[in-house]
Amino acid sequence: MKLINYFKESYTELVEKTSWPTRKELTNSAVVVLIASLLIALVVWVMDLGFENIMSLIYKYI
Repeated sequence: MKLINYFKESYTELVEKTSWPTRKELTNSAVVVLIASLLIALVVWVMDLGFENIMSLIYKYI
């Protein structure tokens, strides 16, 4: 009985009490996440490239 009550309350919560984003809000959020991910990837790539060059200089002189 507790399990059935749990599912009923969960359904009510999702259908009546949850505020779902509009399609426009969801699209805007997805674009923000995409741009942030690309910027972070670019920063990591630049750091990796710099570290690679520094290490190759160190290995060159050892």
